[in-house]
Amino acid sequence: MRAWHRSLRALRRGVLALCLAGAPACADDGQPRENTRTLLRVALPGDAAPRHLTRADLHALPTRSFRTTTNWTDGPQRFTGVPLRALLEDLGVGPEATIALRALNGYRVEAPANALTRDGALIAYLRNGTPMTPREKGPLWLVFDYDSDPALRTETVYSRSIWQLDAMTVSR
Repeated sequence: MRAWHRSLRALRRGVLALCLAGAPACADDGQPRENTRTLLRVALPGDAAPRHLTRADLHALPTRSFRTTTNWTDGPQRFTGVPLRALLEDLGVGPEATIALRALNGYRVEAPANALTRDGALIAYLRNGTPMTPREKGPLWLVFDYDSDPALRTETVYSRSIWQLDAMTVSR
């Protein structure tokens, strides 16, 4: 039994050494890997392959922040991210498009782009100043400033508030 424990400890040390000696913390261009990892795949009409947006791509777009309460968190939260309108404009998507959103857990929602942008949808990548993990409803969460307007506190808007957002498909 003792030999088995020693072998298990040696295996653990070996795995830890491999992990520590493994991939560098930065990509080949010197950017932290977190900035080069795909956060959102966007499929556009006419594109042969989806676009892969990284944290750096999202940070390069206009940023907005607001503080609001949600049905899924305790107390007011500060969300920071890209207004969906800014992302769609950057991608050349007009208000007549339909947007299908998918979460890591398979949840899907579809809505007209003009409804989402009219309601001020924000693709949040920070909550209370910190990047969100999937456990914390991240890395991306489509949120609205629910406290700013009672019209944003409806089942329709809540159903569009998709967390763990990882893919968007645009159709015309």
